[in-house]
Amino acid sequence: MKRLFWLGVGVVTGVVLSRKAAETARQATPAGLALNLGDAVRELAGAVGSFGAEVRAGMNEREQELHDMVEERAGVTAPRAEGRHAAARRPVRRARRAEG
Repeated sequence: MKRLFWLGVGVVTGVVLSRKAAETARQATPAGLALNLGDAVRELAGAVGSFGAEVRAGMNEREQELHDMVEERAGVTAPRAEGRHAAARRPVRRARRAEG
């Protein structure tokens, strides 16, 4: 019975190590390396995107704080911009020259 137990342990260990070695070999191929590199680039792009979103949110929050502070000190209510460069997104109306 002991021998049968150790035979089973040996077979299971051999199968596990064989699968692990095959997976490691697959990752070392050019296709496996490209897959790993692609995953890393996607993860980096996501991190950069979320960092940019957090920076923009912080900038908008600080801009709002400064706007409130100016209103409080000056006692004047100024029109609020809808985020950074909101004025640049508004259409520009140009004065027409009088022809004649």
